[in-house]
Amino acid sequence: MAEAAALLWREGRLRAVGAWTVDGLGAQPPGLPPGAAVGAVDAAALAALDTAGALWLLRLSEQAGGVAIEGLAGARQELLERVRESRARMAPARPVRDEEGILPTTGRQVVARLERAHAFLAFIGETTVVAARLVRRPGRMPWREVLGLIHSAGVAALPIVGLLAFLIGVVIAYQGGQQLKLYGANIFIVELVALTTLRELGPLIAAIIVAGRTGSAWTAQIGTMQVREEVDALRTLGISPVERLVLPRLLALLIALPLLTVFADLLGVFGGMLIAWLVLGVSLSDFIARFPEVVYPSAFLVGVGKAPFFAAIIALVGCFEGFRVSGGAESVGRHTTLSVVQAIFLVIVADALFSVLFSWLNL
Repeated sequence: MAEAAALLWREGRLRAVGAWTVDGLGAQPPGLPPGAAVGAVDAAALAALDTAGALWLLRLSEQAGGVAIEGLAGARQELLERVRESRARMAPARPVRDEEGILPTTGRQVVARLERAHAFLAFIGETTVVAARLVRRPGRMPWREVLGLIHSAGVAALPIVGLLAFLIGVVIAYQGGQQLKLYGANIFIVELVALTTLRELGPLIAAIIVAGRTGSAWTAQIGTMQVREEVDALRTLGISPVERLVLPRLLALLIALPLLTVFADLLGVFGGMLIAWLVLGVSLSDFIARFPEVVYPSAFLVGVGKAPFFAAIIALVGCFEGFRVSGGAESVGRHTTLSVVQAIFLVIVADALFSVLFSWLNL
């Protein structure tokens, strides 16, 4: 059986004796004497040394303040150095502490966001130029792919858009109807449901669902192509990635989102009409008869008119974030998340700006 490893204390020096191996160290390796001021670790009298013993010697040296390990030579010294190098390579990187304060950190973040905004504006400009060039040669547009994208972004999204629009209409009618019932103004549920759905909630619900469903999918698709260097392959073949990847998606969403908005309007109004009949006592015939009296075509056109702008935002943000992917799967996931967040944020900002604009125009 191997001689147990031990430490002897002599005049400020630690003397390592015994077999400093896996067997010799055992379950409780020797430690530093409490409160001892160690000047060096003397390992000249070791009976045996392996990688476990060398590692424990290095730990003792660090605990003592980085003192030298003396007395090793030849193969044992070489083993100690190899363990030291291997440990240095495997040590996790220490986080860098930010000593610059909040102002420099905020400044860097602002600059980074301005650079991202500049890149996005440049991407919009490039897309506009390529689209103008393609208008003169419409035969270059892959129309079959556009139809496939309309199906995936529009037709396939009908169930979820319809269900959520219907439920939102139900909630608005129920919550608003409880207050109208207090004043005996049940019939005004028509204005509440119709105007709210047609002007605001219909286009907004459709846009948010498409941003989360379709915009993120496009970011992941283009990002994966970027990782696989397929985008670089298109450029090598002389094919513009914007023309081949962005414009078909943009055109498909410009067609699909207004149609989804109309569908969301119909289901939202139907949900409100159902609650008005079941809860407020407003019959379906009364609801339908009052609908054209209080809802003007401008309310419907205002809502549908927002949809192409929302579609452009979602398609451009989704494709832009896809082209910014670099590295591997982690980057794809990060930019997909950014795509959804930024698209929804910009859609809501655009909706707020439209509300202000239409208020000025008395629409």
